[in-house]
Amino acid sequence: MTPIRMAQYGIKHGHAAGKLLAMLTNPDVEVVGVYEPDPERRRQVQATSGPLRNLHWFDDKREMLDDPSIVAIASEGLNSESLEQTAEIVAAGKHVWYDKPAGENWPRWQEVMAEAQARQLYVQMGYMFRYHNGFRRIANWAKSGLLGDIFSIRAHMSTWISIAQREVISQHSAGIFYDLAGHMLDQIVWLLGRPARTTGFFHNHSGIVPAFADNTLGVLEYAKAIAVVDIAAMEPRPMARRFEVYGSRGSAVLLEPFEPGHAIRLCLEDADGGYRQGEQRIPISAQSRQELYDLELEAFIAVLKGKQPPDRPASHELLVQETLLRTTGQISG
Repeated sequence: MTPIRMAQYGIKHGHAAGKLLAMLTNPDVEVVGVYEPDPERRRQVQATSGPLRNLHWFDDKREMLDDPSIVAIASEGLNSESLEQTAEIVAAGKHVWYDKPAGENWPRWQEVMAEAQARQLYVQMGYMFRYHNGFRRIANWAKSGLLGDIFSIRAHMSTWISIAQREVISQHSAGIFYDLAGHMLDQIVWLLGRPARTTGFFHNHSGIVPAFADNTLGVLEYAKAIAVVDIAAMEPRPMARRFEVYGSRGSAVLLEPFEPGHAIRLCLEDADGGYRQGEQRIPISAQSRQELYDLELEAFIAVLKGKQPPDRPASHELLVQETLLRTTGQISG
């Protein structure tokens, strides 16, 4: 079949290079080119080695947006600019592979998604852990009832980032939580739905960049469950990332570090689903970050070609962002 012609808008997102590499190595994709509105950033990238250097660079975004042969565009700008860039892509009538999070302007994000749906355009958010063997296994167990009624979820996704990165992200009041928590909220609301109440705690405890919230916590309250997401920006490497789901009939813990992932601790009150009673370690196949990007793109292309429905409906993409903005205090309710 003819490859789908794609382009990339922006190269400042932390996932930009990996997403471009996924497109370049996917046989169902033809990468037409890249547009970066910051000429200095473009010069920096073109002066280095890597997948971005030898690509076609659009001098004007209209070259990309007005090209009817380009079916979809990867939105890879900074968190502060990507929502409006995505709005331009949708307005141009193209599908969007959109890297997280979806901006701080909740009404605008709703408008963009409404327009995309009205024009039958597909917007897929870049939450790569949807394609992680461990997260998928736990979600299947939870949704099948194997774990019983879920009453608690705990997610730890801390990181270590440079001073320069902290300064860039500091323009967002919730700091590192705004930047990373969507990954975990994506998993939590997929399992539990919309929280009744959210509370956030966003502090600067390292003092390195005082305006940057580097030690953060989000609490999501449900009628019969509580979910907690904690993220710091100064955890010593390698980071001990962990995801835990507790239910009335069993628990499943994706053991640290969940990237690349190696095992799940499953504990069941009674034997069920081919698993024995009590504690057991379930091995999972490790996946690199690039492999997850590749799987993201494969799913995106499969939807565009009509081979499968979206792995997450548009309502879920909206709910993840609403939950992030509620927790960070950007919107009430």
